[in-house]
Amino acid sequence: MIPQASATTAPRQAAVLFILITVLLDMLSFGIIIPVLPNLVEEFFSGDTAQAAVLYGLMGTAWAFMQFFCSPIQGALSDRFGRRPVVLLSNLGLGLDYIVMALAPNVAWLVVGRVISGMASSSFSTAGAYIADVTPPEQRAAAFGKIGMVFGLGFIFGPALGGWLGAIDPRLPFWGAAALSLMNACYGYFVLPESLPPDKRTPFAWKRANPVGSLVLLRSHHELFGLATVAFFGYLAHAVLPSVSVLYMGYRYGWGPASVGLMMAGVGLAAMIVQGGLIRPITARVGERRTLLLGLLCGAVGFSVYGIAPEGWIFCLGIPVMAFWGLAGPSNQALMTRLISSSEQGQLQGAIASINGMTGMIGPTLFTQTFAFFIRSEPSLSPQYSALSTSVEFPGAPFILASLMLLSAAVTAWRTTKAGGP
Repeated sequence: MIPQASATTAPRQAAVLFILITVLLDMLSFGIIIPVLPNLVEEFFSGDTAQAAVLYGLMGTAWAFMQFFCSPIQGALSDRFGRRPVVLLSNLGLGLDYIVMALAPNVAWLVVGRVISGMASSSFSTAGAYIADVTPPEQRAAAFGKIGMVFGLGFIFGPALGGWLGAIDPRLPFWGAAALSLMNACYGYFVLPESLPPDKRTPFAWKRANPVGSLVLLRSHHELFGLATVAFFGYLAHAVLPSVSVLYMGYRYGWGPASVGLMMAGVGLAAMIVQGGLIRPITARVGERRTLLLGLLCGAVGFSVYGIAPEGWIFCLGIPVMAFWGLAGPSNQALMTRLISSSEQGQLQGAIASINGMTGMIGPTLFTQTFAFFIRSEPSLSPQYSALSTSVEFPGAPFILASLMLLSAAVTAWRTTKAGGP
């Protein structure tokens, strides 16, 4: 039987620390494979970047579909049985997933691994519900920012470690990710306390647990629906980063796994500084609404720099600007949690994860197809792509598209929250 820790009825810094360590270990395991997974797919296609980009996008869509379908179920289960068992099962599933991908002899195995990952990757959304359980509303933006900070730490060390391990053997990062996920499961089993007291749990119901039912919650309040739309645009824009960044940097700048890993470490460091050290004073000074708008506009500018940068060093100049996009997510999430009761936090996080999954079904294919279209002017590409080639080569097009999405999100956020003040 799993040892049960005492339930939390008041905000506890130790409980927040426990969940942050859990997220950090999860993010490290996730970050390790980022520099090498696209290259492994490309290897199966004998170096055909455009074909690899298309299939990689389809893999991302499969992952997102499983997250879209399973996250509401996991959110409802966490409202019924508590956050702790959901986190533990998630970590165990991810560990098994990385082992499957480490052993993959062909693309089909990688696809199966991504499907398992989509089913198991619930700990990020459950962590949001955990934070809402143990943190008062006025402190949630800063607490969600701490989750963003540990995301940054994971991106500092994860991709750098993955790039280094990938230079030794392209399969080695997957074994490292599996070890971290299984270690995280062991950590949670012995250390992580439960955050949702039994008297605040709600019965499990399929009408709340299915994706459509979970999204109904978002229509219960006009402002909540508007903020959910902002989240939709933000998640959709974010899909460009895992979908095409590695292929883009290799294609345009000639960067290998080690260089990509170091660049992502820089991204993680910048994000950690903003979300760990700046979001709290900025939110306290200008309010959650203006912090949200500032973050979205900085993200739009950062994506524009990424898209037009002709040299790698100019691309890097966009990193500190893009880092301030990290202000948007915690502020938006904090505003959303204020609009529902404590017994619905798991359902809310499941609905948010469903939005992420929904955009994940659209984004990877959208951005990889856009990227492939704008590099298919090359005569060296496979003949089947010649009919879809373009005379204008612009590999940065996916980032410009993401920038326009964040501008749309900023307009939506401004209109949705303008009656609520700062």
